[in-house]
Amino acid sequence: MKLKLNEMATILNAPIQNKADVFITNTTFDSRQATQNSLFVPLVADNDGHNYIASAKKNGASVALWQADHPDVPTDIPVIIVPDTLAAYQQLANYYLNQVNPKVVAVSGSNGKTTTKDFIAAIGQKKYRTVKTPANFNNEIGVPQTILSMPNDTELLVIEIGMDHPGDLDFLSKLVEPDIALLTMIGEAHIEFFKTRARIADGKMEIINGLKKNGHLVFNGDEPLLNERVAQHATLNYDSFGLINSNDLFASEIEMTPLQASFVTNQSTQRFTIPLTGKYNVANALAAISVGHLLNITDEQIAAALLDAPITENRTEWLVGNFGGKILSDVYNSNPTAAKEVLNFFAEVPTTGHRFAVIGDMLQLGEASAALHASVADSLDPDKIQRVYLVGEEIAPLEDVLRDIYPAGSVKRYAIDDQETLLKDLLNDLSANDMIMLKGSHGVHLENIVKQMTTN
Repeated sequence: MKLKLNEMATILNAPIQNKADVFITNTTFDSRQATQNSLFVPLVADNDGHNYIASAKKNGASVALWQADHPDVPTDIPVIIVPDTLAAYQQLANYYLNQVNPKVVAVSGSNGKTTTKDFIAAIGQKKYRTVKTPANFNNEIGVPQTILSMPNDTELLVIEIGMDHPGDLDFLSKLVEPDIALLTMIGEAHIEFFKTRARIADGKMEIINGLKKNGHLVFNGDEPLLNERVAQHATLNYDSFGLINSNDLFASEIEMTPLQASFVTNQSTQRFTIPLTGKYNVANALAAISVGHLLNITDEQIAAALLDAPITENRTEWLVGNFGGKILSDVYNSNPTAAKEVLNFFAEVPTTGHRFAVIGDMLQLGEASAALHASVADSLDPDKIQRVYLVGEEIAPLEDVLRDIYPAGSVKRYAIDDQETLLKDLLNDLSANDMIMLKGSHGVHLENIVKQMTTN
C-alpha cells in the first residue's frame, strides 16, 4: 500500500497536526514493529498505545493516529486527530480493500476455520495472487491489519473472521464485504456469551450480512442448525458441503492414515489427498473445494493444491517426540466438539505401544463448562487410550467422571502453572513405542509441553 498523509486525512475526514510531505507503506499497532514509512496506530486498551508513540517514531514511524480525547498531542511527528483510533484503523482498511478490490473469501466457524483458510489459500494460489490471514488475526484488530498488509496487486483475499460476542460477525462481514462467505461448523466455542448452540448459529449467520450483491454462502450442511437458518433466506445463493450425502458436495471412499486422508466427491472422479487426517479435516477440505469451484479452479488444480497445502502450526500435527515415540499436537485451541473428534481419531491410530492423552481446559464455556468438560469422557476408553493427563481447573469435572472409568493412577490432573511436573511425569511414563495426543485451549499453553517434548 502507499498512501500520502493528506490522502489519509481526507479518507478519515480528520485534521492533521504537524503537516509534512510524507507517505506510508505499512501500518502497525505495535511500536516495536514500526519501520520507515509506517503509520503507527495507538490503540486504547489496558496498555494504551499512545504511551509508545516515541518508541514508534524512534523505530521509523512517519505518521501516527491520535485519539482526540488524549491530551499532549506530540509535536515531533505528523499526526491525524481522530475520534477513535481503532475505528479509524478499520476505516482505512475498508478504503484500501475497495481500492485493491480483490475477490474476498471470508471464513468463520466454531472449529476448522484456520485449516479451511489454509486450504482455500493454497487452492486460490493456483489461479490468483492470493493473501491469507496470518495465524489467527481474525478479530476487529487483526482483520484490518491483514487487509492493510496485503500488496496492492492482490487478486484473492482469504480472510478468517472470528466471533466472541453477538454482532461481531455482522461488523466484520460488513468491513470485508465478502464475495464468498463460508461457515465450517457450529460447536460450543464462546457458549459463555451465547448460552446455546442455536444462538451461536444465529451469530455465525451474521457472516452473510456483508455479502456483496450476488455473493455466495458455503456452509456445512451436516449441521441442522445451519440448514434451518439458510432455509429462511429465500434469495441467498448457497452451496452445502459435508460428510452426509444430502449435501451439494460430499465425500466418499474416504481412506485415512495417521498422516493424511484421501477421498473422492460426488461431483467428480478426482481423488483428493490432504496432509492431515481425521474426517473433520476431510470436511474442511470439502469446504475449500466448494470455494475452489466458485473461483473456477479445476479439480486437478485443487487436488494438487491440497496435497501440498501449508498448514498453520499445531493443528492435528504429527511430530517425533524426544522420547522416541509420536506426538499428535492439536493445541492451537479447543472446545468439546473438537476435542471429541480428535480423541476419536487418535483412539483408532495403530500403535504397538500405549496411547496417552493430555487434555487442557476448554475456555469460554460459561455455565455449561462443567457438563461440557465431563462430556468428553464419551470419547475416552481405557482400552484405547490408556492414560489421561488433565491440565487446569475447568477440567476437574472430567477428572471426576474418569476416576470411575479408568484404573487407579491412570488419570492425573495438574495446575496450568505446574507444567514442569506434568512434563516430568510424561517423560517418565512414555516409551519409544507409545504415542501421545495433546489438546487444549490456547490459554493453557500446551504448546510449551510440545516444544519441550520435541527438543533434543
